[in-house]
Amino acid sequence: MDFHEILVLAVFTGVYLGMALGRWPALALDRTGIALCGAIVLLFFDEKTGASAAAIDTGTLAVLFGLMVLSAQFAASGLYEWCAARLAAAAASPAAVLALVVAVTGGLSSLLANDIVVFAMAPVLCQGLVKAGRDPRPYLFAHAGAANVGSAATLVGNPQNILIGEHGNLDFWHYLFFAAPISLAGLAAVYLVVLVTWRRALHHDTTAAGPVFAPPGIALDKAVLVKGILATLTLLGLYMTDLPRWQSTLLIAGVLLISRRLSTREMLASVDWHLLVLFGGLFVVTGALSGSSLNAQAIALLQAGGFSLEDPALLGAVALAGSNTVGNVPLVILLLSALPGLSPAALYSLALLSTFAGNLLLIGSLANLIVAERAKREGVRVSFLDHLRAGVPMTAVTLALAFAWLALWDF
Repeated sequence: MDFHEILVLAVFTGVYLGMALGRWPALALDRTGIALCGAIVLLFFDEKTGASAAAIDTGTLAVLFGLMVLSAQFAASGLYEWCAARLAAAAASPAAVLALVVAVTGGLSSLLANDIVVFAMAPVLCQGLVKAGRDPRPYLFAHAGAANVGSAATLVGNPQNILIGEHGNLDFWHYLFFAAPISLAGLAAVYLVVLVTWRRALHHDTTAAGPVFAPPGIALDKAVLVKGILATLTLLGLYMTDLPRWQSTLLIAGVLLISRRLSTREMLASVDWHLLVLFGGLFVVTGALSGSSLNAQAIALLQAGGFSLEDPALLGAVALAGSNTVGNVPLVILLLSALPGLSPAALYSLALLSTFAGNLLLIGSLANLIVAERAKREGVRVSFLDHLRAGVPMTAVTLALAFAWLALWDF
């Protein structure tokens, strides 16, 4: 092993260890900073490592950026807060409110970035549920679980699906036809699991008094909302054409930025720049590894052992382990970089399994962590063990449904 390979392997190991731990010991670097520093080191020694900015998948970043702008349009209209407020104020039984939380969250997350959906909705949901005399925790677990499972329905529902769709040049509508039914079944599973595992807390909830309404102070900006809806419908129409998805998404983002009411600064403030930088850094790190002989040797060892990630069972095991250690986004970037020849069937399976697997642990997906952090700021503690209580059965049931679905499709 020469200096080039040692350096690439050392940086890769350090970066992905940081992804698993969430930070480097004694340093304030988070996952984004770790990925960025790793990319900088490899680019500095580019002649030795072969690292290049060309490894960055600009198409994926363009789609992700454009969808963040679209989601920012809905956030500016007050849609997310309005939905959360109405859910929390619903004069209905705990079981009915739980069902509404799952349905609304899953629906919004299927077309809009699920991380932004939970970021905006979780605090308002927390506030309203506490005021209504309900324990917010089961509803928050349903909120996070539904955001993950619902986002699996499309190629634009979450960052890893965007990456997979762009990498494989997958058809938006064909994937929707494949994934929507099992995603709906998964949402039903999320609801039933939380209903059963948190039945005591739900049983002791008090029913909110009064009619179903949005509390004062939270109103929809209808003009901004209508523009967002029209933009979404137009984007879905463009996805039916031969225009590359990244061009379609950027076009819509550009149209949304042209506004008389919402400033560019306001719109761009809602873009998750940290996530975009994380993607860029990981693209460079994994690109350097895939360009080395280490990657070829690892693939040869897998093949010699009779292992193939075309097998849904092995892919599911890797997705479950990887999503709950390094995270589903870093895992997907690594797999696509190391195994560029995955078939469309394997990519479909990866999109579904890596997303469902993210519900297992609190650290399994960014949506889970966002809900926990936003709840903490509202005085509601969501512990690792509390999440585990619903996360383990939720993941077991949804993955079992996913494997049955893949078998039905003869994957």
